[in-house]
Formats: sequence, C-alpha cells, structure tokens
Amino acid sequence: MTSFAVRHISSNPPTSAGRLPSNMARIFNIQRYSLNDGGGIRTVVFFKGCPHTCPWCANPESISNQIHIVRREAKCLHCQPCLNNADECPAAAMERIGRDISLDDLLKEVLKDDVFFRSSGGGVTLSGGEVLMQAPFARQFLTQLKHLGINTAIETAGDANTTTLIELAKQCDSILFDLKIMNEERAKNLLNMHQPRVLRNFTRLIEEGIPLIPRVPLIPGYTLDVDNFQAILKFLAPFKLPEIHLLPFHQFGEGKYRLLNRPYKMSDVVAPSEAEIEPIRQLAIKAGYRVITGG
Repeated sequence: MTSFAVRHISSNPPTSAGRLPSNMARIFNIQRYSLNDGGGIRTVVFFKGCPHTCPWCANPESISNQIHIVRREAKCLHCQPCLNNADECPAAAMERIGRDISLDDLLKEVLKDDVFFRSSGGGVTLSGGEVLMQAPFARQFLTQLKHLGINTAIETAGDANTTTLIELAKQCDSILFDLKIMNEERAKNLLNMHQPRVLRNFTRLIEEGIPLIPRVPLIPGYTLDVDNFQAILKFLAPFKLPEIHLLPFHQFGEGKYRLLNRPYKMSDVVAPSEAEIEPIRQLAIKAGYRVITGG
C-alpha cells in the first residue's frame, strides 16, 4: 500500500463483526494469485479482527473488527467540505478499509479463480487478522469449498477454544500455524497470547490427523533468537513434521500505520540480513525440516 501523509477520518461506529449474521463476514482484502499461503496458486481471504498485539503486525488494518474510513491527502481535491463518505468522494481520496460480505457472494468471488486452483493444485486460504474470531462463518465457507473439491487452508495463531479450532480445522486440507514467543509470560505481556493453550491446540490438531505447517516469524528483539527457536524445535520434535516456514521481519506494513494514524513501534527496526537468519535456518535443517523462507 502506498503511504502518504494521511489523517484519520472519523465515521459513525460500524456494526461489530461479532454481531453480524452467521452468513456474513467482515473482510478487508481478497488477494489473488498468491504463492506463499499454501500449495499452488491460491486466493487468500483476509478477515478482520485479531485479539493479539504483535508489535510487528504487517496488517494493522486487520486488528480492529470495525470498518475504517481514511483519506489519502495526496488525492484529496479539497473541492468541498468533506462529507466523510467514501462512496461520494469524486477523487477517490477516501477509502473504506473493510467490508461485509455474504457467504454466497464470497463464494462467487473466490470461484472466479477456480481454473487456477485446478491447474496448479492451489485453492483458498483464510487469513487475517485471526480467522478464528469469525469461526462460524469460516466453517460454513470452508465446508462449501470442500464440497466443490477445492483445496482449503487457514493461517492461525491457534489461540482459541479447542473445540472451535478443531471444528474449523476439519474442513481444512492444511493449517499454517504460527509459533511466536515460547515463553509464557512474555507471550502474554507482549502479544496478549495464551501460549499454553496455543501449544495444547497444536498438539490436539496433530492428534486429529490434520496436516500442520509450523511458521515462525523472525522478528529482531522478539523471535529472531536462537533460544526461542530451539524451544520451538524442542516442542515440535515429537511430531516429526516435514516442513517449517521462516518469516523474516520486513517493513512493508509501516505505511499502513500512518494511513490509520496509529503508532508503529517497529519503525527503527532493520530487517534481518541473510547472515542473521542463517543460524536459525541451519538449526531447522539439522532438525530434519525442509525449510521455506519468506512468505
């Protein structure tokens, strides 16, 4: 997203995603032709709402379950007193981040890419935010995709009610499961994450026979740490999984924080070099994993 000097535009409080009908979801993006969120060519649906407070989040527009209206000053014509209406703005300077969509309409949207799914072994991945915050809708949606023979996946931190997670996971061909800070107290204080529950849920999914791909964000000062990564490998060792994904920190989300008029705690953090990532990668290789870096 291109960044500009932007100020936030207030709007009437929108409906919370938690109060939407069960056949409606609140999303903020549909990304087509992705090669990083599961096998083959994929369409990724990004859901709004996340309970966690990761300082490095690259999708700050996903954290709140509300719809944001912002104005890009570089586009604004200052043609009249602003009506705070993204639909009426003649210069398209005002942008609505987030929209509500029905089950049927979202299905129609992703099926536009069906030919790519079939030809590449791809499918649909649900991301966020945290898709588990809209689990009833996601479960219905994935069930319909499965009936159509489309490969399905979700990206999640797994920090939710176990029954809710398993019901959703059973409609998935694979789950991209994030493992972040392993220390329970640090995870709670920095990320608002219940790490024991995350690890219990990971184990339960393995017991249910659901294919998991662990993903580890490599964030300077947080998870780009040999001790933390060794703790992850120790936890994973009994499961003998074939693959692990390493996700190095980047600054691609910085402009979004300015757009939303939110403070960005990672503005002075430099993306790690290959030399800094290599010790982590070698630990994973020695542990027997096929390592995918980036995504």
